[in-house]
Amino acid sequence: MDAATEVDCGCAPTAAERRSLWGSVTRRVALAAGAVGVAAGSVSAFAKPAAAYDPDDYPTWGDVESARSSQSAKAAETRRIEGLISQLKENVAAAQARAERAADAYYEAQQDAFAAAQRVEELQEQADEAAKAADEAELAAARLAAQLTRTSGSETSLGVLFADSGASADDLLARLGQMDKLSEQNEAIRADAVAARDSAQALSDQAEVAREERDRLQKVAEKKLEEARAAQQEAEAALAQQEEHLVTLEAQLEALKGKTSKTVKEYKEGVKAKKEYEAEQRRKEEERRKKEAEERAKRNKNSNNGGGGGGGGTSTGDTGGGGGGGGGSSSGWVRPSGGRLTSGFGPRMVQCGTGYCSSGWHMGTDLAAGCGSPLYAAFSGTVVWAGGLGGYGNFVKIDHGNGIATGYGHQSYIAVGYGQRVSAGQVIGYEGNTGNSFGCHLHFEVFQGGGQINPAPFMAARGVYL
Repeated sequence: MDAATEVDCGCAPTAAERRSLWGSVTRRVALAAGAVGVAAGSVSAFAKPAAAYDPDDYPTWGDVESARSSQSAKAAETRRIEGLISQLKENVAAAQARAERAADAYYEAQQDAFAAAQRVEELQEQADEAAKAADEAELAAARLAAQLTRTSGSETSLGVLFADSGASADDLLARLGQMDKLSEQNEAIRADAVAARDSAQALSDQAEVAREERDRLQKVAEKKLEEARAAQQEAEAALAQQEEHLVTLEAQLEALKGKTSKTVKEYKEGVKAKKEYEAEQRRKEEERRKKEAEERAKRNKNSNNGGGGGGGGTSTGDTGGGGGGGGGSSSGWVRPSGGRLTSGFGPRMVQCGTGYCSSGWHMGTDLAAGCGSPLYAAFSGTVVWAGGLGGYGNFVKIDHGNGIATGYGHQSYIAVGYGQRVSAGQVIGYEGNTGNSFGCHLHFEVFQGGGQINPAPFMAARGVYL
């Protein structure tokens, strides 16, 4: 069939459809492209941004219809559309890869900052011990000096000259010998005191240097967090741009290849139906998760009622066993999980899995209630991270203000988004085994002044027992 006799595919839109399709697409995609540009500018030093959207790059349905008039034009338009489809997918993949690298960089920077904070504590402890040793040595030297003063005096040396017997003289000489030994001992103690004081000062100086390095690394971590957020937003914008255009481009491609005769309106209806279907599936999945979480929480509550007080955030909680998560205390803080405590903060035995090993120092508290169990915001605040984060897996971090934040790692599913305001006890996700994990659990962290601290005493001071 030649170009003159080729049957019309019926895919060209009406004038109203053109205005409806490309007018709305241009506005929406311009916003998406703007988001990409802002995000890319934030991470220009980190990675190359995705290509910006230009409406002229995309074919209209009129272009498609015209291209069908000749085989050469059809082939050229087909290649152009296939290239655009490929570019959209590459933009998304590249943006997602940059977001993942940025998240990993933040994770590593945070680990470095924590290690520096630990070094500060170690040096300060050593400096305090050295200062204590110096104080004790100086006190011992002072006591010995006082003893020498009491047992010596001008009469001792003169007594040798005026002793009325040899025995008295021998006794005085022996006493003088003892005094010499005490004097030597006193000098040694004073030397130890000076050395201990010098050591304390040197360790204090090292601690100060380490403190400055800790602060520097904390700022690096904060910068990496901002870069990771920007990269994450860029990936989301690239994905939105792909979703905006991909279906239409694929429809145009199929029209060129003669595989379909659907109109623009029908494709728009298909896109709308697809989005509605996906939204409905997400809603059903969320309802299913909430129902399972409620049933699991109910079972945990019944179990705890039979075995003593729970650690659900009240002042009478059992510190040894798990309690109901999400229960409130008078302070407003709640337990982030209904699970039992499986690993505390501090030193622990290193475990190794496939491709990674746990750290020898645990920066949080692990609570295990079972895969898919709900996780709760420990206090009200703003979500400053929600997504993959290196060894944390799926991670949520909530800023509570006044330098306090909490983190929730290894989630199977995150139920909140960046910038979202959450209340204490609100479900923010579900227990999982993502990242560097050896089984489903919540890795719960508390940040104070930028660094991690032991969650157990912090929460206990607020009436919540882990």
